[in-house]
Amino acid sequence: MIEIVQTGPLALIQDLGRFGYTDLGVGRSGAFDTQSHRLANRLVGNNESAATIELTLGGMAFRLVQAATIALTGAQATLSGSRPLDWNTPITLPAGSTVEIGAPQKGLRSYLAVRGGLASTAVLGSRSTDTLSGLGPPSLRNGDVLPIGTDTVDAPSSESATPSVDQRPLRMLLGPRTDWFVSSAIPILTSASWTVATSSNRVGIRLTGPMLERSNSAELPSEPTLPGAIQVPPDGQPIILGPDAPVTGGYPVIAVLATDQLSRLAQVRPGDEIRLAEYAI
Repeated sequence: MIEIVQTGPLALIQDLGRFGYTDLGVGRSGAFDTQSHRLANRLVGNNESAATIELTLGGMAFRLVQAATIALTGAQATLSGSRPLDWNTPITLPAGSTVEIGAPQKGLRSYLAVRGGLASTAVLGSRSTDTLSGLGPPSLRNGDVLPIGTDTVDAPSSESATPSVDQRPLRMLLGPRTDWFVSSAIPILTSASWTVATSSNRVGIRLTGPMLERSNSAELPSEPTLPGAIQVPPDGQPIILGPDAPVTGGYPVIAVLATDQLSRLAQVRPGDEIRLAEYAI
């Protein structure tokens, strides 16, 4: 088991999400940075879908009630504990070990995997916390004790990992509602430097920059959406939907991020500037 000594700003249990319930109004949820989540699980020999802890801005401390193999990935911060620790590599610690995770200098979300995964109760087939609907386990609190599961598929890795770094603009596919915008909106979308707003969260990443003007001022009936959809409300400031977004929306979607870009989006923090580019097929 793992005892949470200090949670930091936000600590959530996440797996790869819950699928197949959009007809009931239930969104996907799951790890925002799936690449870091999957890597952490691979390093400790888990199934990639095993539950991890997603930390926002670090700041967490925990104690191992039993010996365990762990790995930390994603936004890197200083680590301290009873033994030397490093990122992107598995390490086996004895019972009673403590680990303290500082705040990252870059990036936003870190992932803690423990060999066997976290055996919290699944809701609709997933252990993920959905911050919008409240489904899944609640946000972690100081003093929580988390059971360790048996969701392993291989031995822990014997090597460290070196995650790739991509500094290119976030790639997107245009549509389906580009016809709701004036002709200059797409060039503005792809040429502007957008600032991530402080109100951003797992539901949506709000961007500030030049206005994306509509050519159609009518009300759009609610229609299906998905993580990565770039909605544009009447103020012309785009919102990129995250994993906890609702399954329908009433703002026109000007473009949708390519699925492999969501992990990069997960690491932007308030005040960061991002750029968007049309995906070349």
